[in-house]
Amino acid sequence: MNKLSSIQVLVIGFVAIITLGTILLMMPFATRDGEVTTLINAFFTATSATCVTGLAVYDTYCHWTLFGQVTILSMIQIGGLGFMSVATLLSLAMRRKISLKERGIIQEALNMPEIAGVVKIMKKVLFGTVLFELLGAVIFSIRFVPIMGFARGIYTAVFHSVSSFCNAGFDLFGRIEPGSSLEYFNSDVLINVVTMALIIIGGIGFYVWADIRTNGLHFKKYKLHSKMVISMTIALIIIPAIIFFALERNHAYKDFSTPQAIMSAGFQSVTLRTAGFSTVAPAHLTDSSALLGCVLMLIGGSPGSTAGGIKTTSFMILILGVFSIISKRDSITAFKRRLPHGYLSKVLAILTMYLFFALLSVGIICAVDPIQLRESLFQVFSAIGTVGVDMTDTGALSNLPKIILSILMFFGRIGGLSLALAFSRPVTAPPVKYPTEKISVG
Repeated sequence: MNKLSSIQVLVIGFVAIITLGTILLMMPFATRDGEVTTLINAFFTATSATCVTGLAVYDTYCHWTLFGQVTILSMIQIGGLGFMSVATLLSLAMRRKISLKERGIIQEALNMPEIAGVVKIMKKVLFGTVLFELLGAVIFSIRFVPIMGFARGIYTAVFHSVSSFCNAGFDLFGRIEPGSSLEYFNSDVLINVVTMALIIIGGIGFYVWADIRTNGLHFKKYKLHSKMVISMTIALIIIPAIIFFALERNHAYKDFSTPQAIMSAGFQSVTLRTAGFSTVAPAHLTDSSALLGCVLMLIGGSPGSTAGGIKTTSFMILILGVFSIISKRDSITAFKRRLPHGYLSKVLAILTMYLFFALLSVGIICAVDPIQLRESLFQVFSAIGTVGVDMTDTGALSNLPKIILSILMFFGRIGGLSLALAFSRPVTAPPVKYPTEKISVG
């Protein structure tokens, strides 16, 4: 284990959790009908839960027993925070000193720029997670208890709070209508607002939490990373919400009042980047909204969070990189700070990998199953962005597409570049540099 890199340990850890989850979900007592879930479907569900995606081959409430649901919820919590968070919590409880190697793994798990203070931040992350999830559960109970009774209402509130904060997208509202997600609550302001708040808090990244806790609301004092994350998050909520409202006012939102349509557009803007809940069936969206949804799913949340995608900071670097090239600047600047050389190349490598594997997967899935291109695109970007919203019945897909989507979910949760670096061997630079020759570009 000491010879493994931090990234390799993270990959092995996630594989171990998925494997254990698959075995547990295949137990007869994990399903309501007492039958053994097939290996592929159990593996798909375990991968989706651990990678906090939300794509499901079964309705979580209708198919799984309490044991199966708690197993899924446990994988969501561990997968959302990272298994190293749980390991650190146990180590701290036993008063065991965290080694330098373990600190490096925590740094990698939280996607922090430096190793200094990672244990202290981890403690705050664990405390903040419990606080926000508990607060969310208490508020959700106000709605769920009167509908479902005390015990079921509390349990559903806890499940939905954890799933929302971890940006997972799994729900238990199949007790109301199978596969309906939050459509029953599409006019409920409390449920919508609190769900969006939990998704956003869980998706901005733990590093930003620490900055906000240290500097309060003094934006000018924030580090560049936090400034970029917060500004891009706000932009990616407001601008797409306006576009969704304009595109769907006379389509998916035609039966809604104006305030309800505005709230639904805002919810759509938030959930499509990372969470996977839906107050309006994605199949009812226009093609333009579906395309915008794919873009949002590709972008995802922020580094060091429970979200997937190429990340908000990467998207902002792409935009700033384009402007720097157009304005013929030799560097990328943001908030009166200059980014180190090489960031744009790294982001372009990440984007290329995501698009390549996504489009390749779309082609294979369309060739194997009788599924429309629009549905396949949405499904694939939902998987690789660890979002969990789908336009088709995931359970009806054949085994090969399910395996492909599982790989994409894992790819999206670990991070494409991190996954590639985990098993790549360092290449020795040649002693002599080759001569330079210009080519035509663009």
